[in-house]
Amino acid sequence: PRSTPLYSSAASDVYKRQFQDSPRRAHSIAAQGGINAAKNYQNDGDSVFRLFYDTVKGGDFRSREANVYRLAQVSVNIIDQCVAQGVPFAREYGGLLANRSFGGAQVSRTFYARGQTGQQLLLGAYSALERQIAAGTVQMFPRTEMLDVVVVDGQARGIVTRDLVTGEIASHAGHSVILATGGYGNVFYLSTNAKGCNVTATWRAHKKGAAFGNPCFTQIHPTCIPVSGDYQSKLTLMSESLRNDGRVWVPKREGDKRPPGQIPEAERDYFLERKYPSFGNLAPRDIASRSAKEVCDEGRGVGPGGLGVYLDFAAAIQRLGKDLIAERYGNLFEMYERITAENPYEVPMRIYPAVHYTMGGLWVDYNLMSSVPGLHVLGEANFSDHGANRLGASALMQGLADGYFVIPYTIADHLATSKHAKVTTDHPEMKAALVECRNQTEKLLGIKG
Repeated sequence: PRSTPLYSSAASDVYKRQFQDSPRRAHSIAAQGGINAAKNYQNDGDSVFRLFYDTVKGGDFRSREANVYRLAQVSVNIIDQCVAQGVPFAREYGGLLANRSFGGAQVSRTFYARGQTGQQLLLGAYSALERQIAAGTVQMFPRTEMLDVVVVDGQARGIVTRDLVTGEIASHAGHSVILATGGYGNVFYLSTNAKGCNVTATWRAHKKGAAFGNPCFTQIHPTCIPVSGDYQSKLTLMSESLRNDGRVWVPKREGDKRPPGQIPEAERDYFLERKYPSFGNLAPRDIASRSAKEVCDEGRGVGPGGLGVYLDFAAAIQRLGKDLIAERYGNLFEMYERITAENPYEVPMRIYPAVHYTMGGLWVDYNLMSSVPGLHVLGEANFSDHGANRLGASALMQGLADGYFVIPYTIADHLATSKHAKVTTDHPEMKAALVECRNQTEKLLGIKG
């Protein structure tokens, strides 16, 4: 699941249970392109309001505006926090932090670490987490799966987990529960999500009364490596940042099977540049994905089965040089070549839309608390910030904002203003939930299918 960092003060006791063997394996590691922040370092007219407006408009005006405005406000603090952690963001020649453009924005506000921004941010958050573990304020339990949320007197007061190594099922009591377990993209057969993103946690919470918000809003990312066979279990994302320098095109003529190098410029349709001249190849994801599918439906798709469009770097390499393109996207080009056996420095990439992110999730209020009191939901697991379409480089922004700058204050307010009777694992509700989960697990294992 996508990871959301949790801040822990010296006065708190946090018990962190995770599906992976290390937080470094959280699916945030697959976030490649960057993270947005309204720093206006490029002096191109960016502001907190403009980031807020772009995010709300990009989501077709279906996000909660108060949450989005807070997100835009704290975005500027996220970069300072991550730089202080040692995250190696790209820098300009003079040493200042660099920015690049991303889809749905006409300013350069995206901070990045080559094509592995999520991985570097995750390592920064992981190092901060390890510091808290060493200080004794956080206890971490890897390789555990949440089977149920325990509700006592109308409040979330604990969870039931299964140890994925030993199989032991146990209950755990607390004053509040935080879910930061990612989205439900794997309800589709193929997506860019890791197969470990199984949405068990949020679904169990929903069964215990936590309402879902906008579950129909699923993002189809425009730049993924096309399906290559029936044996695939997942798809591979190619970062949206590639559309900064890559040009998207298909042949003008239906059924044109010539290699891309033999198709002259006059017979190419740069359809995003033609249809959306103000955004060009950096059109928002939903628009770019629909446009790619439309040209493929017209019979102008490329590659096996005609399910693909070209992402061409020839003009950028000619203009900027191969070394600079390799400096910006080298790890992405290498990944593409390993998967497809095609060299994107010499031939255009083939890309096609694929399920990538879920804007919907568990409903939360302004304090990130679900409809079950005491159950807080962070990051992609909630519904609040992205409406019907998330803009690129906003997932990392939301996850870090929720974990670093929102939940420490809102959960403190909940703990201070709510009455919490003492609940231990001997409480009847805790015992009942434990027995129910054990019976369900034994039933499934007993099938022996």
